[in-house]
Amino acid sequence: MPNEPVLSWKIAGLLLGLLLITATALVKPVGVSTQYVVTDAIVLHSAAPDLAESNEYLAKYGEKDDWSIGYGWMFVVGMFLGGGLSAFITRSVRQREVAALPSMWKAQFGASSSRRMMHAFLGGALLLFGARLAGGCTSGHMMSGISQLTIGSFVFGISIFVSGIITAHILYNKRTAS
Repeated sequence: MPNEPVLSWKIAGLLLGLLLITATALVKPVGVSTQYVVTDAIVLHSAAPDLAESNEYLAKYGEKDDWSIGYGWMFVVGMFLGGGLSAFITRSVRQREVAALPSMWKAQFGASSSRRMMHAFLGGALLLFGARLAGGCTSGHMMSGISQLTIGSFVFGISIFVSGIITAHILYNKRTAS
């Protein structure tokens, strides 16, 4: 059956849990959005150290002995490579037309694939900005934070789901039940 998942959600959840335990035990809790701030801070500490130290937010990141940048960027790159490798191994990647758009998108926003790419990029930029405002991204809060029973991470997780549901209803309010 082509629509059946290759990996059970139970097995995937167990593997994700083992990854979190291993990552936290060996290095530190998992998170992605901080790597952008750490990188900015390292560059600023090198180029204009006084400016970096005068900025309360950047002053706490990017110190010369901040080894976590290598680990963090390996994690970011590993997500892309791991996703691609997983799709290849499980043969879940199918040949499809590059400009193919979901019918729901076409009905609501038109048939421009460049417009969809622009919206996806802007949405990603807003998500990253929001992640830094919230003190972490979905992997940092919802995986690492919730697994450590952090109250702020529970609030973040609930907020993400509620705002996602509201946004979907606003964007796709013309959709009829199938």
